[in-house]
Amino acid sequence: MLTRVYLDPPDYKQLGQLVDELQAGAIFIYPTASGYAYCCDALNAKAIEELCRIKHLDPKKKALSIACASLSQVSEYCKMNDRAFRFIKEHEANYTFILPASGSLPKVFKHRHEVGVRLAQHPLGQLLTEHLGHPIITSSLPSEGIQEIEYLTNPELIDERFGHAVARILDVGELPLAPSTIVDCTDEPFEIVRLGHGRLDAEEPLLAER
Repeated sequence: MLTRVYLDPPDYKQLGQLVDELQAGAIFIYPTASGYAYCCDALNAKAIEELCRIKHLDPKKKALSIACASLSQVSEYCKMNDRAFRFIKEHEANYTFILPASGSLPKVFKHRHEVGVRLAQHPLGQLLTEHLGHPIITSSLPSEGIQEIEYLTNPELIDERFGHAVARILDVGELPLAPSTIVDCTDEPFEIVRLGHGRLDAEEPLLAER
């Protein structure tokens, strides 16, 4: 179902309903700084299993990613030393960080020792994670077999292609694709896994190319 969301100012009644639905296990397509993506409550194991089914993901083989409202929220669900904390604080926009997972996440994460982490940059993602009080799972829309990029950027076309599998598509208008830069922070020096729209200096301390 295509659901128009207005953020200036936010509709807190609508936001409360969306949070309730996430807690009950709903899967949405929502806006991020990298484009539209799937999301669900990161503490709802059944919702995570359903999202993995939709995307044909095996969580034993591929690390899942969470979006957090703040670094404080990241520290509740991941392990960070001081150097990782400073690095993430300095590189918040358009990055995914791979970090050791803590025991606070559901059992589906126990098969892997690490988790992808993003700081929610889009205003709606920030509101959802703040009001939910914990992270959401975030996962990009599959691009395989997509001939026209608009099916990944235009909410009406996203609804046509992917809407049958989710409870809502949270429509904030058309969004460009801007894949994140992925940095593995599980060991030092931190390693660049994928270069995306997150900018890195050529001589970043604690950083190496994989």
